[in-house]
Amino acid sequence: MNRPEGKYAWTVTVGEKGQIVIPKQARDIFGIRPGDTLFILADEKQGMAIPPKKSFQAFYENVFGGGEK
Repeated sequence: MNRPEGKYAWTVTVGEKGQIVIPKQARDIFGIRPGDTLFILADEKQGMAIPPKKSFQAFYENVFGGGEK
């Protein structure tokens, strides 16, 4: 089966404790290492997404604003 360049899909299994294992190929492609913190975006109608960790700062600023308390 052909896939568009740069597009991937994997399946994961949710364990008894609610944990998932991110496939090795995905970890390698996205530079995910043990101890990394990931964030998950979710919408009840559209599902869940794990955006690239490098986009977290921009996401945070869009949601919470760029100013300090």
